[in-house]
Amino acid sequence: MSKNTEIKRHRQERMLNFGIVIVSLLAALIIGALLFLIAKGNPFKAYAVMFTKPFTSTFGMTEILVRAAPLMFVGLGIAIAFRSGILNIGAEGQILMGAIAGAAVALAFPDMPKIILLPMVFLASFIGGALWGGIAGWMRSYLNVNEILSTVMLNYIAIQVYMFFIRGPLIDPKEVSYGTGVPQTAVFSKNAWLTRLIPGTRLHTGIFIAIVLAVLVYILLWKTTIGYRMRAVGIEPKAARAAGMNVKAYLLLAMLLSGGFAGMAGAIEITGIHHRAMESISAGYGFSGIVVALFGGLHPLGIIPSSALFGLLIVGSDMMQRAVNVPASIILSIQGLVILSLVSSQNFLTNPRFKEKILKIFDSKSKTRNLKKGGRA
Repeated sequence: MSKNTEIKRHRQERMLNFGIVIVSLLAALIIGALLFLIAKGNPFKAYAVMFTKPFTSTFGMTEILVRAAPLMFVGLGIAIAFRSGILNIGAEGQILMGAIAGAAVALAFPDMPKIILLPMVFLASFIGGALWGGIAGWMRSYLNVNEILSTVMLNYIAIQVYMFFIRGPLIDPKEVSYGTGVPQTAVFSKNAWLTRLIPGTRLHTGIFIAIVLAVLVYILLWKTTIGYRMRAVGIEPKAARAAGMNVKAYLLLAMLLSGGFAGMAGAIEITGIHHRAMESISAGYGFSGIVVALFGGLHPLGIIPSSALFGLLIVGSDMMQRAVNVPASIILSIQGLVILSLVSSQNFLTNPRFKEKILKIFDSKSKTRNLKKGGRA
């Protein structure tokens, strides 16, 4: 293949990839428009609000990044697990376990200097999420228990454990004295708060932590021996085992790291946003993070823009619900359709046979045009 032909083929592949994503997104939006019409809403106004309103104010743009930060943490953990050949569907529970572990440290050492306390909170959250993910990893590695089943079941257990602590041992003493009993901890000391970047907004330094960790995960997976072995185990465990790799140990390590990153997503929420552990702290990030990781191609650097995109979807959907008078279920359906279309497009983008067939069609049309030009000449 000549250099010009190779360049042309790469250009065609990029155009094809872009076209697949656009077609998938348009299909989702068309189906969503039909739902809006059924609900007697204006789909043009709704979509205009969803995709443009967040960029019209400082609040909207910063909220995109606020939502992107925990999604990035979860997505990185999911990428580590999936690349290693183990499916982590338990990030939701790991977020909660990380949040409660970090909250316990923040409440136990309120007077500790910020430069020490914040890293301790994140470390505790990492350990909390890692241990919870490690349970499923150990069961998969040494008991051959399906990790999809175990991680989903552990989510339900984590919810109960989390609620036990914020209703019991870690509940805000004011809630007890007032008799209100709201399930939440006391507000942390400011030594356990992430710094806000823009006054009047919720944007905090957690977004920078997430980006730095994305780069570090890339280095881990692609530039180190451990990362190479983890990916080798994920691609072909039998060959990895034959090469002398401890497959069970690497599966367990992957789940420990995956759970740890999800746990730090919990730390981001309690130190950057709420400054306490409270009910419904996850906001579904554990499941949305799976989609973020898949749309980012399970690549740490691809997860950075993918997180921002899904942050836009979340913020835009919230604004759309307030601007358009339709049931909330319609908004959730639209959001789900967009996510489904983007994930579905990945099946085509990663299918070499499909791409080869489409590229052959491009080549045949190009040859036909050249022949016609030659005939006219």
